[in-house]
Formats: sequence, structure tokens, C-alpha cells
Amino acid sequence: MVKPDGVQRALVGEVIRRFESKGFILVGLKMMQVSRELAEKHYEVHKERPFFGSLVEFIISAPVVAMVWEGDGVVSAARKIIGATNPLSAEPGTIRGDYGVNIGRNLIHGSDALETAAREISLWFSNDELANWEPTIKPWLYE
Repeated sequence: MVKPDGVQRALVGEVIRRFESKGFILVGLKMMQVSRELAEKHYEVHKERPFFGSLVEFIISAPVVAMVWEGDGVVSAARKIIGATNPLSAEPGTIRGDYGVNIGRNLIHGSDALETAAREISLWFSNDELANWEPTIKPWLYE
């Protein structure tokens, strides 16, 4: 997901470009204003932490662009493309390393495991919002 700061800074296309260039397949995409209820469900793992309220307030402050990507090793590769949570620690060449300002404005969210991804996809997308397609380039990417 491109968070509100990434949307406000017009970095959505750059994020999509990086994932497409890696060879991942975009199967879900939507721009939306996040409801408080959805934000609280998304961040419920942090509910007892002192920063929970600020996470929720930030994610509902402006539109986000939610995405679903497929491909071999997509979760681990995405984490590398995204970079460390704190942009000041993120490697150059990562999204957060190149564009992030601080930990509270780190541009993008990515699932940290397949189980987390499944949970988050079900929160953000209905089944009919996900495309089931086979790109013609797939044989050139995967054996």
C-alpha cells in the first residue's frame, strides 16, 4: 500500500514501476480513503502500543493506494524493494531509502509474511476486485 504521504508526494507511479520492473504481477489496485474501522483492523496487532492512535490517524488522513502483487518470493522481495521501516536506516535504492523522510512518513506498507498478506488482502479487497490473469511476459520471467 502506498500510504498517504506517498500519495500526497505523487510517488504512486514510482512504487508501481519498481514492482513491475522486478517482474511481479499486479492483480489488485485501488485508491481509497480509509475508514477508521478498516484502519483499526489493519493495525490491530499494534493496538496495545502507544503509537496505535497515531498510526490510525495517519492512514485515514488522506487517500492510500492499495495493491496486491503476485510472483515468486514476492513477500521477501517486496520487503527488500521497500527497505527498512525507518527510512534513515533504509538502504539507498530502496523505496524508503530513496524517498522516505522519517519513520512516521515512510511512504509504503508491505506485508511481512504470506499469512499476514492473506489477512491484509482480505481486509482491503473482495475476491471480485482481484484479477486472475496470465501476463504474456510470464514465461520470460519464470521457468
